[in-house]
Amino acid sequence: MFKNNNQIFSAPLAGITDKPMRKLIREFAPDVSMVTEMISCHSLVDGHKNCIRNFDDYTDEGNIGAQIFGADPYLMGEAAKILQDAGAKWIDINMGCPVPKVATRAGAGAYLMRDHELAGRIIESVVHAVKIPVSIKTRLGWDDSHKDWQELVRVAALSGAAFACVHGRTRAQGYSGDSVLPVKPNLPIPIIANGDIKTISDINRVQNLGYDGAMLGRAMLGKPWIFGCVCGSCDEPKNIGNIVLKHLNLMIEYYGAKSAIPMFRKHAAWYSSGMPNSTQFRIKVNQITDEKELQKTIKEFWSID
Repeated sequence: MFKNNNQIFSAPLAGITDKPMRKLIREFAPDVSMVTEMISCHSLVDGHKNCIRNFDDYTDEGNIGAQIFGADPYLMGEAAKILQDAGAKWIDINMGCPVPKVATRAGAGAYLMRDHELAGRIIESVVHAVKIPVSIKTRLGWDDSHKDWQELVRVAALSGAAFACVHGRTRAQGYSGDSVLPVKPNLPIPIIANGDIKTISDINRVQNLGYDGAMLGRAMLGKPWIFGCVCGSCDEPKNIGNIVLKHLNLMIEYYGAKSAIPMFRKHAAWYSSGMPNSTQFRIKVNQITDEKELQKTIKEFWSID
């Protein structure tokens, strides 16, 4: 295992690693390094009020990086300033999102693996705009014929990035197939490993490949305590009902009940996965629109008094 728990990272997952989820993770793992879900530089700079995460305050969130995406170097720099002022400890630039509306239509995310010159200008703009470290998160390449992530990391280093995270799939793979990380090559900045890392054994594996840290992503779905388990700060809870209920209440507090209840349904499915009668529980949850009824249903399913 890595010597420092801040070498373990929670990945930025769209629609998952919002402030309520991060609060839960932090309770179990005080020292883990967290990254926010990605934030559009346009939405942030324009102050879009319908995007609540544009106004998050990170000052009480410990070691947290705020991730931004976009294709305009100036706007990316301006967005970074806003996040620095909000208390982010570092800025992460998304250079790996494979979703078409980001990677193709917006010319951001994974598209920057195809345009290293633009990627470099974006990194330089962000680095010059803030006083906190800047990182990038990318993939092995656009597709199997273009696995040029090492070149992009060198561009990032020359442009002032402090470290990088690489996901062991190409853009073309999306999230299918296995994540396959090579032995870490000799690169000028630290590299965090990401992709199919779920256990201490997986963390040890990427450490043995030479990586400087490990980032867990989908392993946290329905298991926000996993970071505490791998960091040694907690054991896996035996009855998770109170955690589920707390997660719901945090979401209601943050979003309001009308928005939080439908958003919570996916979490309810992940928390209950593999448990007896989980199918019936999920069907019932998906029909609930009332806050009190949902809380009652969770208490009944997990036998909370």
